[in-house]
Amino acid sequence: MSNTSIIPKPIAEYDLRLLRIFVSVVEHGGFAAAEVALGITRSTISVHMSNLEARMKLKLCLRGRGGFSLTEEGQEVYRAVISLFDSLNDFSLYVGTLGKELSGEIVILCADQLDTKRQQKLAQVIRQIHDNAPNLHIVLDGDSISNIEKSLLKDKAHIGLFPGYQQIEGLNYTPIYSEPIYLCCGKEHPFFNKVDNKISDSDLAEVAAIHPGIDIDDSGRKQLQKLNLNAKAYQFDTRKAMILSGHYIGFMSQSYIQEELNQGQIRLIQPSTRTYQFKLSMVHKKVPREVNKVNLLKQALLKSFT
Repeated sequence: MSNTSIIPKPIAEYDLRLLRIFVSVVEHGGFAAAEVALGITRSTISVHMSNLEARMKLKLCLRGRGGFSLTEEGQEVYRAVISLFDSLNDFSLYVGTLGKELSGEIVILCADQLDTKRQQKLAQVIRQIHDNAPNLHIVLDGDSISNIEKSLLKDKAHIGLFPGYQQIEGLNYTPIYSEPIYLCCGKEHPFFNKVDNKISDSDLAEVAAIHPGIDIDDSGRKQLQKLNLNAKAYQFDTRKAMILSGHYIGFMSQSYIQEELNQGQIRLIQPSTRTYQFKLSMVHKKVPREVNKVNLLKQALLKSFT
């Protein structure tokens, strides 16, 4: 006798009904507790569960004196069903937005303050959004990378802009901007008036240096391993303040310190070798609730930044 499930492809409405009962039983911790929520008797629930197990040819749960519990297969099926129902909900929300003019908030979160060049690019993005969907209320704000990730996963934000070196499950990362990062020091630092060839590897390994506070790519990690990392600054603006103090060296994007370079407040250290690439990514949820808003932002960002 074949052990293959007899649930049809595509899944029938009857099977979806059985699966909804199964989810309710699991989430209420058993047949008795699910009675009120489902509005059917315990014996009817038992019949439906037996039918589901028979159709799947799987033992989904154990019930008896020891109480209710899921089998290993039952746990796997429960996770798959939750994913299925989430997909159905996302589909309904997506279809509901088709043909409608976009409205409400569209939220962009940045992990770093934007330099002049990227402010101009983001201004183009905002212009495109306003031209294409004038009823949208644009929210542009800053936050830490971990908070932005949480906001994206909870559909509290549509797009995040931050380095995509350490990628997490459930989010999609698209690099949109890259520029070199250079080691530098402030005017008050002992290295400021030293020529590059007089600054040795051991000199650099002795002075206090700043860690960027996030995971970076392999070339960046190799650069940081050569330094005495005893401070941390997640954002470019806070890192710049620490460098200007004269007590730390650290890696900065030239676009963030161009004014200080011109004024003689900061200098680059061995720029031909002490460098790595900073890569900014456009990040969004893989299955966002408001697909049209995310797609509008993606198109605008790709057009302006790449």
